Amino acid sequence: MLTYIAKRLLHTLPVAFGVSIVCFLLVHDRPLPVQYGLWVLTTLQGDLGVSIATGRPVASELWRALGNTLMLAVLATFIGFVLGCLFGFVAGYFRGSWLDKLASFVSIIGVSVPHYWLGMVLVIIFSVQLNWLPATGAGPGGSADWAWDWVHVRHLILPAVTMSVIPMGIVARTVRALVADILSQEFIVGQRAKGLLDLGVFRHVVKNAAPTALAVMGLQLGYLLGGSILIETVFSWPGTGFLLGQAIFQRDLPLLQGTILVLAMFFVALNLIVDVVQTMLDPRVQRS
Repeated sequence: MLTYIAKRLLHTLPVAFGVSIVCFLLVHDRPLPVQYGLWVLTTLQGDLGVSIATGRPVASELWRALGNTLMLAVLATFIGFVLGCLFGFVAGYFRGSWLDKLASFVSIIGVSVPHYWLGMVLVIIFSVQLNWLPATGAGPGGSADWAWDWVHVRHLILPAVTMSVIPMGIVARTVRALVADILSQEFIVGQRAKGLLDLGVFRHVVKNAAPTALAVMGLQLGYLLGGSILIETVFSWPGTGFLLGQAIFQRDLPLLQGTILVLAMFFVALNLIVDVVQTMLDPRVQRS
């Protein structure tokens, strides 16, 4: 009997699931494709709905937060790109040496260490113990208002450095592999045999490694725009990541939907820009 009851329950569950879907679809006044089309039209006009939590338009809530996230992500990407290129070139030029091992170790640590944990460690060291830099907010007293002065820029340093660690490690490993591969190619060996100085070799390496390194940098900028929720939460940075976290906990669906949509569109646009720039810098990409 128990076996029979269990089998009947298993047969009943799909039916119940199907009935629930039908009942859900019945409450819609218009077909789903029509609803989607209307939503796309309103979205293209800049209307992303109204936040359930604040009662303000999602577009206005998102605009200020997006500016803060862009500022943070661009600075973090720049720091990560500069340090990553530095470590990558050093490791690639001095393959097998202690400099290579040190630079590779730093890049591995950058990729492996959880960035939210690193953020908390930096807060403990530089904010709590040394009292050099503020821990939270974009302005004095945890304010969300921004101004281009040293008082506000100090709030940007810790989250930017924390966010730069992962792109630094990725760029360093990519550049190291590129430099090592370029230096082993026949045209570099031939140029050196003809007496080309190290500066000339360096120029050839930079010219050939730049397209891929810039492409990686562009992708990392996109990842930082969409993956900054933990960092912005740790530092209470008023950006899209912090806004996204609030929308999740408050179940603010319009704000959640609008934030995800805008971040996804930014990532798509960055991918397109990276592809175009890489093609302009490296004609081999276009030929392939």
